Amino acid sequence: MSEDWNVEARLVAGGLDPRDVRAAVESYLDEDLSPERRDVTAASVFGPEHTSVVVLTSRAEGVLAGLPVAHAVFEAMPGDIEFTYLAGEGARIGAGRQLARIAGRTRDLLGAERTALNLLCRLSGIATHTRRFADLLADWKTAVLDTRKTTPGLRALEKYAVRVGGGENKRFGLYDVAMIKDNHKEAAGSVSAAYRAVRSAEPDVDVQVEVETLEEALEAVAVGATFLLCDNMSPKELGEVVEAVDGRAQLEATGTITLGTVVDYAAAGADFVSVGALTHSSPILDIGLDFEE
Repeated sequence: MSEDWNVEARLVAGGLDPRDVRAAVESYLDEDLSPERRDVTAASVFGPEHTSVVVLTSRAEGVLAGLPVAHAVFEAMPGDIEFTYLAGEGARIGAGRQLARIAGRTRDLLGAERTALNLLCRLSGIATHTRRFADLLADWKTAVLDTRKTTPGLRALEKYAVRVGGGENKRFGLYDVAMIKDNHKEAAGSVSAAYRAVRSAEPDVDVQVEVETLEEALEAVAVGATFLLCDNMSPKELGEVVEAVDGRAQLEATGTITLGTVVDYAAAGADFVSVGALTHSSPILDIGLDFEE
């Protein structure tokens, strides 16, 4: 990507809507800098025309994600900001790697600092965790998916970080994929009845059926399901489903899959493994902001 691309072009290239990102950033900044609030420390120490140059620097090894989002945070400040990219999205970075250089009014730089870092550290942490799974699956057909176990208000950004880390997004919400789970099966009376009800009401929506046994998997495939969520199955149990289904449906394994077990599920024949921990339990990647010396 050309280094002269602006922040909007970079967000679009990552599959993010710049309008949504800007609106979200404004709400995040309002926690500290709404019309009724201001940075009392920076306003006391630095005059309104004082300028500085700061550098975003990684404190640990990982995968970088969210730099255009951090750029959008700084750009939302009232003064003019010059943001120079020193690393690219998805780059594997080591401790001490400079990621961006930002010049502008000191009050603006410090006012945006924590919000930008919170997002950048969070998204890079998710990308780093996802990349570990993706690396383990590099020699298999199996792809790693995220889930809806995202932080309220951060779903689009967290799922973006999964993509940067080499994973794939599953459904974004309750609206784009119908997922038949235990409560739906129980209410409808059976796997078959629930599937028919959803397919009748929503003929154009993709349908996935959660199954916990081989018998449920065969029932779902018999009624027309082509995407099964194999919940809390062991690799051995999944392998039996793979053999019985024989290519009639794609199979996703889920349920506390870890870095230590993911290859076992790939070897059993899963098309996908979904890992809620990518977005609900990934540790941040430590990134800091320092004044340029």
